[in-house]
Parts: sequence; C-alpha cells; structure tokens
Amino acid sequence: MKKRILLVVGLIFLMALLSGCTDISKPITAESEGFWNQYIVYPLSLLIIKVAEFAGGSFGLSIIIVTIIVRLFMLPLMIKQTKSSKAMQALQPEMQKLKEKYSSKDQKTQQKLQQETMALFQQHGVNPLAGCFPLLIQMPVLIGFYHAISRTQEIKLHSFLWFELGAPDPIYLLPLVAGVTTFIQQKMMMAGTANQNPQMAMMLWLMPIMIVVFAINFPAALSLYWVVGNIFMIVQTYFIKGPELKQAAAGKAGGAKK
Repeated sequence: MKKRILLVVGLIFLMALLSGCTDISKPITAESEGFWNQYIVYPLSLLIIKVAEFAGGSFGLSIIIVTIIVRLFMLPLMIKQTKSSKAMQALQPEMQKLKEKYSSKDQKTQQKLQQETMALFQQHGVNPLAGCFPLLIQMPVLIGFYHAISRTQEIKLHSFLWFELGAPDPIYLLPLVAGVTTFIQQKMMMAGTANQNPQMAMMLWLMPIMIVVFAINFPAALSLYWVVGNIFMIVQTYFIKGPELKQAAAGKAGGAKK
C-alpha cells in the first residue's frame, strides 16, 4: 500500500513536472514537433476540435463527449482494477498470517516473507500492481488534456455555461465540484476498507484536496474534464460494486443502531 501511495504522489508530481516541460504558451498544431506533441497532445486537440464541430461549435460539450470516450476506453481496465482489489482484499487474512509467521525484521526473514507473499499471489493469480495500471494510463491522458486545452487556440476563444474554457473558473465552483466528486468516487472505491487502513483513509482526503488545488489554477476546461470523469466513475462504480456498497452501508447502519 505504501508503494501504491508513493506511486500516486509520484505520478501527480510527474504531471506537474511535464506540464512545465514544454512551452504551454506555444499553440499546438500539426507542425508541432516531438513525440509528446505529435502523438499525444495534437491528436487530443484535434479530437476535441472535430467533436466540437459535430456539437454545434460547443467546445464545452466536446470536452464532455471526449471525456466520456476516454472513460469508456478505460472501462475494461477499471473493471480489471476492481477485480484485482477484490482479490487482494480476499487474500488479506492469508497475508496477515504470513506477516505473523515471518515477524522477524532480519533480512533473510523478510526475503522469505516476500517470496511466500509472491507465491501466494501466483497461486491465486493476483497481480498486486494491477490496480495501478489504469492510473498509469490515465495520467498521460490527463497531462495530454492539460496541454491540448491550454494550447488549442479555439478553446480559449469559447465559453461554456458561466466560465471561459481557457481560464480558471472565476467563482471556483468547478474546482469544488471536482474535489467533492473525487471524494465520493474514492469513498465508493474504498468502501469497507478505508476504515481498516489509515493510509487509504489519508488518500481519501489527500486526493480531493490536491484536485481542488490543481483545478483552481488550471483552465476551467480541465476542471470540466475532472468533474465529468468523476461522475462517470461514480456511476461506473455503483454498477460494478453495487452489492459491496449496499453491504457496507448496511454494516454502518447496523453499527449505528447498536
């Protein structure tokens, strides 16, 4: 779990780092050079523009549609992540037994613990890193969206609802909604486990705060992407983890009555 948290924080740092690696003020065009521009940023920019043409010239609607397309593309990976999380949760009692068996802190004992743990994963066909794969795919797309939105001149010339797409939300409503929906989505994903793991409980609050901070400073178009993506994830999680969510809610209700 510590490695996963470090990975999440590292990817967020990488997002911020890559955001400054190229000239954000330089418009993205078909002539833009470099692997990042040619194969990630420009295709996303072109997709947003083409979808906007079919959406009556509304770049706000285009971002919503493209976001849903991206989430649908990631849906198989997210289902795999959910299955991996369930499998890891089912193995927790066995992993706890191994930790108790190899409780010594010397190097040989810890190596034996790692070997036994990996053997347990292989026996049950569980990949402990499978839950991180969707994040590894999402982050480059998110960074690409940031560049595409910031460097696509057509977006800067349009507004949607109450905000300019190329500037931060003036009333900070989108960042707040992005933070709240991030919290709800993570709460649903961690249903029944966050209270048992302090590190997961910390991430439950840390990620929404980070999202709000980023969204306040980023163009409102990116905040719109976050909000739509989170709502999609909330609906997706409800249908994938519906029985677990009802069971966790019933458990809380039973505990409250007692």
